[in-house]
Amino acid sequence: MGNLYLVRHGQASFGADDYDVLSGLGERQAKRLGEYFKYKGIVFDAALTGTLKRQVSTFAGICAGMQANPPSSSWPALNEYDSEAVIHAIHPYKLEKPTTPEMYRSHFRLLKNGLAQWMAGVVSPVGMPSYIDFVAGINTALDHVRENCHGNVLLVSSGGPISTAVGQVMGASPDATIELNLRIRNSSITEFAFNPKRHMLVSYNNLPHLDAPEHADWISYA
Repeated sequence: MGNLYLVRHGQASFGADDYDVLSGLGERQAKRLGEYFKYKGIVFDAALTGTLKRQVSTFAGICAGMQANPPSSSWPALNEYDSEAVIHAIHPYKLEKPTTPEMYRSHFRLLKNGLAQWMAGVVSPVGMPSYIDFVAGINTALDHVRENCHGNVLLVSSGGPISTAVGQVMGASPDATIELNLRIRNSSITEFAFNPKRHMLVSYNNLPHLDAPEHADWISYA
């Protein structure tokens, strides 16, 4: 028996040359989350992280805030899908960097459409696994936790894998899984209870570490 805390990485660098780097806010979000875990007395017996820079840096920030380093292992299957490849699969033209609200909305409309077609097996984004294989990779991490872990386990990943994990546990449709994905917030906590047979959803997309008024402007999505 145990509790699995699935954490989305802190704010990355949307629109920059290298998205896969935490912004200054993303670094603060990660450290603040670690401070929250320490305050609550939550000690992790194990941790799993993807291998993307924003995921690894988020885990490091959490550890700094907790002033603890739980035993950890890297899981490439927890890496995010390539959003640019997803969009390019349905819109094979170069997109300008979004600088206005309408450009941001257009970007996410294309992403939503591309995700739906990838999940249905209609398109095969370059350099990405099929959606079936993407889901299977995430399930390997969840199965590992059920079969080998106990107590509190930390999993640091991204919106796609976390929403997919929730979709698998809840039996959600592809459309519902996409909606979960596009609304997940940076450094948010999703909690599963688990036993050797299954995972059970306890909470989704929570930000208890940012509840105080002084952190109201720390909430971000991209």
